[in-house]
Amino acid sequence: MDIKRRVSLELRNRKPGEVKDLVLDNCFSDDGKIGGLSSEFENLEFLSMVDISLVSLANLPKLPRLRKLELSDNHISGGLEVLAERTPSLVQLNLSGNKIKDINTLEPLKKLPNLKSLDLFKCDVTMLMSYRESVFALLPQLTYLDGYDADDKEAPDSEPEADREGLDSVCGENGEVIGEEEEEEEEEEEEEEELDEDVIDDEEDEDDEDVDGEEDEEEEEEEEDEEEDGVEDEEDEEDEDDDGEEDEEEEGEEPQHGEKRKRAVDDEGDDSEEDEED
Repeated sequence: MDIKRRVSLELRNRKPGEVKDLVLDNCFSDDGKIGGLSSEFENLEFLSMVDISLVSLANLPKLPRLRKLELSDNHISGGLEVLAERTPSLVQLNLSGNKIKDINTLEPLKKLPNLKSLDLFKCDVTMLMSYRESVFALLPQLTYLDGYDADDKEAPDSEPEADREGLDSVCGENGEVIGEEEEEEEEEEEEEEELDEDVIDDEEDEDDEDVDGEEDEEEEEEEEDEEEDGVEDEEDEEDEDDDGEEDEEEEGEEPQHGEKRKRAVDDEGDDSEEDEED
């Protein structure tokens, strides 16, 4: 993809002044020069132009807030004074895999007072005798060269002075920006995580449905128990009604016994009267 078109796509309906990170890796540069960038990207803090067949930095616009610049795997052999003039805030610079052969080619970087990390992996200059000592002597402001300090202590994974909150791009061990394949793998992992979350949500919904089903069954059982209790109450009432009827029948029988006794008494009285007459 042409670098100018890539810049347009990366803007994503934003104004250049709103962009802080810009990745233009693996694009085609016109005649080995930077295209599509302008001084309107005044707030840009991270710029990556890895493997774009870049030969010259002449067209690099003034980027006063740029802190990290990735230029690995290009064809740059000099002209680094452009960086000193147009990127005064630069902290990290990756020139790995370029055509830098002499220590003196790095001299313009002395004018970058904030430069703390420089990577020159796979450059011819790294084959020179006392390469590391010479570079640290030339650039006293430098803390890390090719990932190690002057005492051969490895740089931490994240350089505090070069970090910026919200920096989205991730760098590898040699300072190079992770390529498209790694980005695709990250996207696939995110998609898998989303799928796992969806599965978990579905399982939770099923559990909720099971709980609701159990509650409905419990409610039905309670209703059945209430109906059974109602039937038992009705049977108890019927039994009470039967007992009441029996009591009434017994009360009705008692007067009959009384009448019989009265008649017996009356009969005895009549017999007594008859004896007296006799």
